[in-house]
Amino acid sequence: MMKIISLYILLLILPSLAIGQNKGKSKLTQESFDCINLNYTGLEEVKKLVVNKKYDAASEALLKYYQQRSNIKHPEYNKEDRAKFFGKKLTKDVQEKADKGLEHLFFVHKGYGFIDYGHDINWQHWPIKDNEIRWQLHRNYWWLPMGLAYWSSSDEKYAKEWVFQYLDWINKNPLGLSQENDKFAWRPLEVSTRIQDQTAMFNIFITSPHFTSDFLMAFLNHYQKQANYILDKYSDKGNHLLFEAQRMIYAGCFFPELKNAESWRKSGINILNTEIKKQIYPDGLQFELSPNYHVAGINIFLKAFRMAQLAGMETEFPASYKQIIENMIIATGNFSFPDYSYPMFSDAKLEFKDDMIKNYKSWLEVFPDNKVIEYYATDGKKGELPNYLSHALKDGGFYTFRNSWKDTATVMVLKASPPAFWHSQPDNGTFDLWVKGRNFMPDAGAYVYGGDEEILKLRNWYRQTKVHKTLTLNNENLDSCDAKLIRWNTSDNLDILVYKNPSYENLNHIRTVLFIDKKYFIIFDSAEGEAKGTIGIHFQLAEGDPIYSIKENSVATTYKDGNNLIIKNFNTGNAKLVKEEGKVSYSYRQELIRPAFVLEQEKTNTNNINFTTILYPFQGNTPPKIEVKEEKNNNPLEGSINLSVFIDGKKHTIKHKF
Repeated sequence: MMKIISLYILLLILPSLAIGQNKGKSKLTQESFDCINLNYTGLEEVKKLVVNKKYDAASEALLKYYQQRSNIKHPEYNKEDRAKFFGKKLTKDVQEKADKGLEHLFFVHKGYGFIDYGHDINWQHWPIKDNEIRWQLHRNYWWLPMGLAYWSSSDEKYAKEWVFQYLDWINKNPLGLSQENDKFAWRPLEVSTRIQDQTAMFNIFITSPHFTSDFLMAFLNHYQKQANYILDKYSDKGNHLLFEAQRMIYAGCFFPELKNAESWRKSGINILNTEIKKQIYPDGLQFELSPNYHVAGINIFLKAFRMAQLAGMETEFPASYKQIIENMIIATGNFSFPDYSYPMFSDAKLEFKDDMIKNYKSWLEVFPDNKVIEYYATDGKKGELPNYLSHALKDGGFYTFRNSWKDTATVMVLKASPPAFWHSQPDNGTFDLWVKGRNFMPDAGAYVYGGDEEILKLRNWYRQTKVHKTLTLNNENLDSCDAKLIRWNTSDNLDILVYKNPSYENLNHIRTVLFIDKKYFIIFDSAEGEAKGTIGIHFQLAEGDPIYSIKENSVATTYKDGNNLIIKNFNTGNAKLVKEEGKVSYSYRQELIRPAFVLEQEKTNTNNINFTTILYPFQGNTPPKIEVKEEKNNNPLEGSINLSVFIDGKKHTIKHKF
């Protein structure tokens, strides 16, 4: 009964779904204006008309106020920006999303393309049981393309359809319709997306004849309802909480005329001021330890700051807030490769240079004096490179071995981190190796997020420890990711990382990585403890057709450009090389077959297992002949390196004490 009453009250303030077709107006009441702070400066005429119960005239006066409002700015889309778009051709994908959106073919998720939701829109349609389809439908991602198409063409069909869809969504997705629908349509993250994006829609369509005073009242009442909902339903932690808080700042700053605007703004600012200290490690890494969400975190914090600046309220953020963001940006450069991509750890996707340069350009606007950010923003034309090469982000556990910042560089980024959250995978010890423009050993990625049993099965394949470059016991997933740093040292000829991870009950994985002469890597892996079973060290390569030598425990790539890599294990007679299933997903719902293999040894409850493996980049089509001999007193744990490495018969002695 309460649901019926609530829906009836909502319908009182909704305009006719046939706006522009002269089928009548909705009946406005005093209650229609309850969301408005009638004492706000500029609303004197509106207040007078409401007091005199001239509600239609009051809504017209309010519409005129918003059409003429110039003191409140949007970070991206203001009414005066229309001239920049008028007559300009939109990109093909934006125009397609707009035009197909008119036909209710909605671009919900890039992994699935356009989905037909029917002439009479079925907002509960769920053709594939991937939760992301259902959630992202309610973010209405095709509405901004419709808005930009309207600005570009001035064709009222886009405004008319947007108004129709907006009201249709309200009518068919009331809060409380069902527990299942609330789970998707009213999850706080989706609601926050709408209250952010609808500020842009408001500015884009406000001058359209289809944006009537009736529609304005429906829009404002529903907008307040959504923002108030988040105020009581913030997510507990993580990037969702950050997104929601940032978007509440948008709501409070963009609509100061609404009664609860100050509460929204202050709640968002308080949360971000608190969470930036909780979620960001001192080294600048975001605690979910996903490069994609780390970059998203930077943009969240800066969007909030920019919106507060436009509202003249940036002083509500302390100076430390900007400093932490600056640290996050520098951390991004540290775990990135020279082509601006970075490892796909923890649900990250492959990033592209153009998109990252756009990010750096926007970041440079806030930090114009930071020469390193300027270097990235200008693709090296201006600014300065960092004054170091290899670098450790020790708090978050990203370790980067690097011999250059240029395209000819050799770069390894290894993850040995503390516990993280939902996006993080059981993969401590995994790494990417990038040489001269090629990522030879990319992370597996994620493929999908969540859904029914079939979708989760697809997701869980990519979350297996054994599809990452680390150690397993009986091919099972790690029990714990809580790496403890033992040693990190850098020098001109040798960089060294030693860490310990309590990977399984009664089994620690100790990994030592040596970056020798800024050219190649030797990895020592030790499985220590009373656990018994099959110990495996796993490796995966980029797509290609490598040469396997079971006899020599080696695998060499065969790229025709001559930029190649050999991986060779020296536990001959003990470790066995076995091919494995290999896949990589660079973007959502896309996967490719790739080479993968494991080196295996059997462990009893009384012995420890050790592996010695070299990763040697080489130029040409024939890999060098390599041997590694551990000399007396070689003990990286104790700070002593004593090795003889033979490359095509030439001996190299590596001796170092720390």
